Amino acid sequence: MTLRLASPTLDRLPEYAAALETGWSPSNERDVSGEQLALYRRDPAQLLHELTRQDGTITTGTGLVVPRLPSRVFWLDDGEFCGVINLRWQPGTDALPPHCNGHVGYAVVPWKRRRGYATRALALILPVARAVGLRRLTITCDDDNEASRRVILANGGIFEHRYPAATGETKLSFRIDLETETRPPH
Repeated sequence: MTLRLASPTLDRLPEYAAALETGWSPSNERDVSGEQLALYRRDPAQLLHELTRQDGTITTGTGLVVPRLPSRVFWLDDGEFCGVINLRWQPGTDALPPHCNGHVGYAVVPWKRRRGYATRALALILPVARAVGLRRLTITCDDDNEASRRVILANGGIFEHRYPAATGETKLSFRIDLETETRPPH
């Protein structure tokens, strides 16, 4: 089955919740599985709203509450739920505020890893980034996350620098120039 990006929907929300029940978290900054699962059990429509909303605030991995950036959230789909990828940006600039590590975040459910899904998902989000006006993406990963590093490099990522994150771990920062056409991985 071919991987595609799908908009989150109420009818597919039970698949998302089933992934949360395994302990999987869509966030690499902090484990949100418990709070999202609790919200799903109280009010599924409210969880969907929270996943896709464009206003309000978010809590960073360090606990800082900051304004939510414009974003696009997609579920990875190969016929069933496989994970998430999101794109966030500031209108009119490629720059990000200091609290935001990168333009793109992704998380594949454990039982779908090692199939190239993250690599393909990142390739699929690049045209979306171009469409919102971005010319260059910043993407980061933990220094010890070799799999994520390979995903970024396979999509044209160019290493920029290593830095200490506010949460204590060492991060690697890459850029992807969107003005240069790249062939997406299959």
